[in-house]
Amino acid sequence: MKVAVINYTGTVGKTTVATHLLAPRMGNAPIIAVESINETAAGLGATVEQIKGERFKELLGKLLVADDLIVDVGASNIEDFMGGMNKFDAAHAEFDYFVVPVTSGTKEQRETVMLIQALAGQGVPAEKIRLLFNRVESSVEESFGIVLKHIQKTQTATANPEAAIHENELFDVLAAKKISIVKLLEDPKDYKALLRDNKDANEKQRAYWADMFGLKALAKGVNRNLDNAYAALFA
Repeated sequence: MKVAVINYTGTVGKTTVATHLLAPRMGNAPIIAVESINETAAGLGATVEQIKGERFKELLGKLLVADDLIVDVGASNIEDFMGGMNKFDAAHAEFDYFVVPVTSGTKEQRETVMLIQALAGQGVPAEKIRLLFNRVESSVEESFGIVLKHIQKTQTATANPEAAIHENELFDVLAAKKISIVKLLEDPKDYKALLRDNKDANEKQRAYWADMFGLKALAKGVNRNLDNAYAALFA
């Protein structure tokens, strides 16, 4: 499966989606970051190839030979990326899906509508444009009315309210630690046992063990949410 993670705005969590949601559930598919100035998934502990949007022909070549690929299109390069897709006839057909993360802010929703219109204008069918609701704090239907009404009216994208990632502090912590949720969950250390069996350890060490125990416990619930969101996204 070949997926582009894309939106005009740079504040909707595209890199988080590529790293934590898609890659682990696509057989650790490689990530190409179409980016020049902003953070890529490499900053989250993932292996990433970086390419500029102006080199679309090179990207197209990689798409042609890949079985599975995630293309994380950064806001700094999206105009070049969209221009490249328009320049090379039917280039959008090399992607199986365009995953469009969106948060609930008015600006973010309006720019998402603009992107949907642009993709539809290039001939991308509605079933290939998949909305992913990110940083959800309440009801998707209540918080994302702008984009949902547009899709209902135009039928130019696919939006499943169950394709939602709930607001959680874990992603910010993982970004600071530069690790992915997969690497955190694969950590074999039993931090609870370390705390129990090493009562004479210094305060800093015990605080670290307690922090890691809490993060792993939090990550298990977040990972279940990601499993459900992924299933709903491609249902």
